[in-house]
Order: sequence, then structure tokens, then C-alpha cells
Amino acid sequence: MGRRERAAVPAWLTATGAALAALVLADVLSAGLGRFALRRGIIDRPDVRKAHDRPTPYLGGVAIAVAALTAGTVSIPYWDRRITVLVVAAVIVALVGLLDDVRPTRPAFRLAVEAGAAGAVVLAGGRIGVFGHWADPVVTVVWVVVLANSFNLLDNMDGAAAAVAVPVGCLIAGAACLEGRRGLALLLITLAAACLGFLVHNWAPARMFMGDAGSLFIGFLLAAGAVLVRIPGGAPARLAELLLFTFVATVDTCLVVIARPRAGLSCFTAGTDHVSHRLRAMGLTVPQVALTLFTVAGLAGLCGVAVAAARLPGVLTLAAAGTGAAALVLLLIRVPVYAVVPEEAPGTADVLPMTTRAAAGPGPRDLAPGRAPASDPAPVLHIDEWRK
Repeated sequence: MGRRERAAVPAWLTATGAALAALVLADVLSAGLGRFALRRGIIDRPDVRKAHDRPTPYLGGVAIAVAALTAGTVSIPYWDRRITVLVVAAVIVALVGLLDDVRPTRPAFRLAVEAGAAGAVVLAGGRIGVFGHWADPVVTVVWVVVLANSFNLLDNMDGAAAAVAVPVGCLIAGAACLEGRRGLALLLITLAAACLGFLVHNWAPARMFMGDAGSLFIGFLLAAGAVLVRIPGGAPARLAELLLFTFVATVDTCLVVIARPRAGLSCFTAGTDHVSHRLRAMGLTVPQVALTLFTVAGLAGLCGVAVAAARLPGVLTLAAAGTGAAALVLLLIRVPVYAVVPEEAPGTADVLPMTTRAAAGPGPRDLAPGRAPASDPAPVLHIDEWRK
């Protein structure tokens, strides 16, 4: 099909076909890559620092990235410099995440690559656009890198990160459509559909994790896609839009950054004290936590689209969104997730997350600071058992 023929296809039909293709491809690839990861030992083993209780394969992020980019790039009617740079940068970020899944890398290396990828998006024209000629590129790079890693932190319980990415991807795509950015919209729609296809394997109890390859890819593509969308309304509307599209990830990161120093913990030490764990401690089941995050992300994203369409005033919406985010942080920070450990307990920190495996439910890579790994790891999950 030539460029003119593709352009003649109705936009809704192209988007629907691309979304269905991404969804099916992500589902099929997740199944195959799950078996491959088990054979190769690319798995997350359980121990006393983690929430899941059996070895679980990674590489779900590879399925998401391949499905989204394949369906998206094939369906885009025409390419411009911004789309090209965004796709290449997202692939690089995904590869760095995959490398970290297979063999852990230094954080400085990952951050440097992410900053370079974000810088390429900025040079291609992606700017927040409210901080002045010299400061804006730097702020944009920092914001994209922080949001990419915020989604990485959000991947801490079965279905959590993918459940947030589905509505956010669709709604940023909606804002891109309002601007006439059809290519960007198609790419984000296929990302959302790929995350939905992966959820079949990541829903509690998860049979597969997306790993850093998936969470960093998703976070980077959503954050960079958001800065590529330009809307009217000035600085308040722009800031409100960005906050609303990344509301759940922003609240989660702010909560951790504030709560951990208050508990005497480092912000860079992983732990079961994120929004999802606090909701779990409040009595929600793991699926209910994922659905709650999905709902909050969807409602906030809808408000973001309303701002992009000039249906909501920028200043008032920014004030309301900021107040809502602060209120949620103050509310959730009161949920008890830390416990004092007796001094005689060797090899432990003074304060540990009190969310246990039973409380947190199945989920990936949640570490209790200072806890040693289990000395008797669980046996590797057999492929036939995984397929069940």
C-alpha cells in the first residue's frame, strides 16, 4: 500500500487495525518470550525482599516494544523528523533496559543513555516550552528522564504499570489528534494496545514481568510523546496537561521521595512502600489496586485532554491537579508501611517496609531495604507449569 493509499484510509480504521495488531502481537510474543526466558534463566527469583513467591520470567517489555513499534510504524501514513527520532530514542532506551534485565548495569550508565535519548527528542523539537530559551531544553530532558524512571518504579506489582499505561497512552494520543499529529497518535495508541495485550500475562497472579526493558520504554515514550504535543493556553495549561497525563507516576515518585527520608531510608533504596503497596495495606486486592490506578490515571488523563481542547482553564486546572496530587501524597503517607526491626536482628536496617509477601501480593522486584536474600531459593518454574 503506497503513501497516498494509506493516507486515504479513514483515521479511525487505521487506528483500530493498528491497535488490534499490537494487542494480538503483544499477547503472542509474551507467550513465546516467556518460554524463552525460562530456558535461558532470564527470570526474577523470589526471596525475602520480594513480593512474588515463584521464579517469573522477564522479557515482557520486549514483547510490548516490538508489538507497539511494529504495528505503529507500519500504520503511520507518513514520517517526520520528530517521529523518527522518538522511535529511535525509545528503542535505545528499551535496549538499555533489556541489558539491565539480563545483566545489571550501573545506574549512571542508564541515566546517561536516557538523558542522551531525551536530548535527541529535544533537538527534534520536543520542549515543555514554559521555562525560557536556555532553561527549557534542560528541564525537558530532566523531566523525561525522571518520568521514564518513575514508570520503572511504578512497575512494582502485578498489572500496575501496564494498567496505568493503557489509558495514559490513549489519552495522550487523543491530545495529539487534536493537534493533527496523526503519526504520534498512532504510535501511542499501539503502545497502549500492546500494554493491554501484555496484561493477559501480567495480571495477578503474574506469569511474566515486563522488566526494565518495558517500564523504561513505556515511561520514556509517554513522557517524550507528551512533550511533543503542543497545546494552546500558555504555561499554566501546558503544566496542567503534563501533570495530568503523568498523574499516577508523579504522585508515586513524590510519595517515595518524601516518605523514605522521613523513615530514615535512602530514596535510592528499593522498597515495598509505593502507592500500590499502600493501597494494598489499606485492604485492596492486587487486581483492585491495578484497577484503581487505571481509573485514577484515566480520569486525570481525561482532564488533560480537556485542557488540550481548551475545555478546562489552565490556571484553575493546574491548581486543582496540584492540590489533588499533594492531598493524595499526604493521605497515603499516613498509611503504615514501615516497621521497626529489633536491634538484635543481624543484617537488618532499623526501619523496613512492613508490607509482606502476603500483604503485597504477587509482584516484581520489590526489595525491603537491608534484608538479605533467602538462602534457599525456590525451584525454577517449569515451562509446562508456566503455560498453565
